[in-house]
Amino acid sequence: MQATVTLEYKDEKTARAIAEAVSPDNFNAPIGLKVKTEQENNRVITEIECECKLATFTATIDDLLFSASTAEKTLQLITK
Repeated sequence: MQATVTLEYKDEKTARAIAEAVSPDNFNAPIGLKVKTEQENNRVITEIECECKLATFTATIDDLLFSASTAEKTLQLITK
């Protein structure tokens, strides 16, 4: 199974901060799961490849979106 998750932000600075916040997932993936996050301009692009169960695949996507949402909320608090 494969998925590409693209999140778009208002500027490169925000995208960079979000990419850095979720990028630790790139290093902690279990065997059979690959997660690669990169920032391109004002977008954060995450490629997910899973040779595991469907539940692992969907949980990975859920974790990514939750982490990105948490980072977005934190940035909003910091910039106010």
